[in-house]
Amino acid sequence: MRSTAIRRTAVAAIAVSLALLATACGGGSDSGSSDKGTDAKGKESAAAAPAAKALSAAELEKAALAQGDVKGHKISKAAAKDTIAVDDIKVEKKVCAPLADALMGAQVGEPGAFTKRTVVSEPKKGDLAKQDSGDAEEAFKAAFDITTTQLALGSYDGKGAQESVASLRTAATECAGGFEFTAAGEKQKVAKITEEQVKGGEEAVAWTVQLEQGGEKAEFKLVAMRQGASFASFSSMNLAAMGGGGDFELPTAVVEAQAAKLA
Repeated sequence: MRSTAIRRTAVAAIAVSLALLATACGGGSDSGSSDKGTDAKGKESAAAAPAAKALSAAELEKAALAQGDVKGHKISKAAAKDTIAVDDIKVEKKVCAPLADALMGAQVGEPGAFTKRTVVSEPKKGDLAKQDSGDAEEAFKAAFDITTTQLALGSYDGKGAQESVASLRTAATECAGGFEFTAAGEKQKVAKITEEQVKGGEEAVAWTVQLEQGGEKAEFKLVAMRQGASFASFSSMNLAAMGGGGDFELPTAVVEAQAAKLA
């Protein structure tokens, strides 16, 4: 893959992952289904929900995930240098913009308060043993089987949170065949969007998003979740899957933990 915003995101994720895991070695480990049949019900419930008031910035910070909230994961406040602002994301097809924004870890819509977290999974015990394997490919995958999730959390007045979920549903449907966008000045191409199954909060939906650049492909997992007047997007990449291909799991533990803190 050429030098792109996605490539820089991957490099930043590797750096964050290794830094957080090094800390873990020193201090020890702290230890809504959305199929097509439920889409209409989700939209009906969103339309019937009463208007809500956004959490304050301080309240949202308290409600956001913190270190120790998800077993087997390291959590930190996202560094400014590792984030892409929504103003730096340009999409040719306006309907696809919410999905591009969420994929890049930027805000969706206009939240009254907004914050970000970086969540990094720790290596599984079985993977630690495989790192000593004589099989170079197996050892590589074991060493880098680390999922990094950019969690973007916003709280909205009125029905902004419901509208954010709805805008992502629409984008995923209308742009399923792919679209192009620019992030931080670099052109990106979404080749395919495939819906996944996920549960969490009052509404949740997820997709596998395949990006293509220079003939190479990389898959990201994207989850959108609403709890009350708050909306969270979870954009995840797995270092081993990106380097050697293959699929990886949705960050379900992270989604469920964030929904629980917002409830």
